[in-house]
Amino acid sequence: MKTVSNHEPLEPKLLEGKVALITGAGSGIGRSSAILLAKHGAKVCLVDIDEARLQQVQSEIHSNHQETLSIKADITLEDDIKRAVNQVIEKWGQLDIVFANAGIVGKLSPIEDMNADDWDLIHNVNLKGAFLTIKSAIPHMKVKGGSMIVTSSINGSRLFSNRGYSAYSASKAGLLAFARMAAIELSQYKIRVNTICPGYIETNISQSSTSTPELSKIKTLVNYPEGRIPLGGPGKPEQVADTVLFLASSHSEHITGTEIYVDGAEGFI
Repeated sequence: MKTVSNHEPLEPKLLEGKVALITGAGSGIGRSSAILLAKHGAKVCLVDIDEARLQQVQSEIHSNHQETLSIKADITLEDDIKRAVNQVIEKWGQLDIVFANAGIVGKLSPIEDMNADDWDLIHNVNLKGAFLTIKSAIPHMKVKGGSMIVTSSINGSRLFSNRGYSAYSASKAGLLAFARMAAIELSQYKIRVNTICPGYIETNISQSSTSTPELSKIKTLVNYPEGRIPLGGPGKPEQVADTVLFLASSHSEHITGTEIYVDGAEGFI
């Protein structure tokens, strides 16, 4: 009987020979997804605006003898994301998987007190950033096809009761519509486009959020019962990464234009 060493994977590598690009790869869902996709054989390009976090993730992946490329970039700038995609092609000659994951919560405020610049920043990062990422990747994925994955949220799809989230929820709702349109348009090239909608996941995204003093003007819209997430509390980035792996792999080859909720039924309450 064949023995399995401690260093041999207990399951087949689902992404052997594939190349992936992940935005927001320096932390949270992006970090966990990068590590998991690399373990499954993908060469991973890590894109983030924070170079220190990028280096930490790259070092962790390299410690497992997997290949990465680390690029500091601002996804709201078309030249930055194009440069990242071009570096991937120059290094590895292909691009098979794009995970448009980077996002912020931004300023939480009542609509009447919201600064237009704060609204623009949230939409530039969340919606424009995903658009530019996907747009830049299309020319390099048209020949062989591949998988594009977009991080949306239950905010903007199932949940509309978080105080001050109007700009964030609008940006995430926009991503759902954009991904569905892209799925139809790009199907002729065998490019699949799907969306993940996480609920409350234990990440540092709250660090990208601030509240205005006026937020207290909004009455509590929902009084959550104890245990607001029925399936055992907040999710973990690794659980979302498992969904990303599924959508990136051939196990989902006939799935496109679809949202997958990773929220423990939080959005039903």
